[in-house]
Amino acid sequence: MANLLLTNRCLRACPYCFAGRELEPGGRGTSVSWEDAVYVADFLFRSGEDRLALLGGEPMLHPEFVDLLLYFRARGLHLTVFTSGMGPAATLRALEAHLPAFDGDTLQFVCNLNDPEQTPPARGEPARVHRFLTAFGPWVMPAFTIYRPDFRLEFLFDLIGQHGLTRHLRLGVAHPVPGAPSRHVSPAQYREIAGRLCSYRPLFERFRVKPGFDCGFPMCQFTDAQLGWLQRLCGEAARFECGAAIDIAPDMSLYHCFPLSRFQRRSLYEFDTLADVNRFYDRLRDDLHAELPGIFEECDDCIQRREGSCAGGGACHLMSRMIGEASVRLPEIDRALADVGVPGRARTD
Repeated sequence: MANLLLTNRCLRACPYCFAGRELEPGGRGTSVSWEDAVYVADFLFRSGEDRLALLGGEPMLHPEFVDLLLYFRARGLHLTVFTSGMGPAATLRALEAHLPAFDGDTLQFVCNLNDPEQTPPARGEPARVHRFLTAFGPWVMPAFTIYRPDFRLEFLFDLIGQHGLTRHLRLGVAHPVPGAPSRHVSPAQYREIAGRLCSYRPLFERFRVKPGFDCGFPMCQFTDAQLGWLQRLCGEAARFECGAAIDIAPDMSLYHCFPLSRFQRRSLYEFDTLADVNRFYDRLRDDLHAELPGIFEECDDCIQRREGSCAGGGACHLMSRMIGEASVRLPEIDRALADVGVPGRARTD
């Protein structure tokens, strides 16, 4: 699935943000044009792809957000909107009026929610998020980014019960941005985080909420007993992957994911289909893993990594480890390090 950034304007300043290089806090920012939106829809149709994720910044800040939703739906696309829930009041009203055109299979919101105590909100933010969740609760999957080992989840279960959110909690970890300062979770903290997450077992079971993992979390940081509980709760084996997100910026440039937005950035116009894009970034990811199999030494001989049930941690962690090392790696890796702005790395192409 491709991700289209409708706008790079953002309303938040999350301490763990790993998309900062692409976003513009406040201001007018840049928004995707109708011409390019039509091109993306044509590109996906040509690719045989019927899913599209809409991102930002805050995607609801696009001046024609609702019209774009209706257009993409008319093109047969199933839409996922990643949002902070802080859309303009007029946009939310217009969206409510058009909700009958959608159902749970054609439109879903993934709302990133911050703990109000550990991540204090800006003035007016709680009221805006409350209004969004009240209006669109059944269409909303809650999401949470872990950026400190003492994270709290209680408030999320309260919101799920209060607003009737979908009973699937999307969990991510804050990733490093190679070549730039960012607040993130270190590999040394993963086992502690896994244990704390599983300590919420009573709440997951009481509310019948299934956890889902975003990319980059290593499987080995869970015990066998914890993995067994997750499998029973979810009804399937948990997978710990790190695949290319394929983000399309408002100017139609492409990159692997937010933390690696300077990693072999290309243009959508260079490719014929989404499969071509995936092959390009999969090859670059494989080059990284050829140099470093994973974020731990044990990843080298890990059968779960070899069989594909675990990626060995996020690719952004691998690239961050390479920064500062001697230029002795594959030419493709040195070019990648040059792309993310590592001093002393010269482009060879």
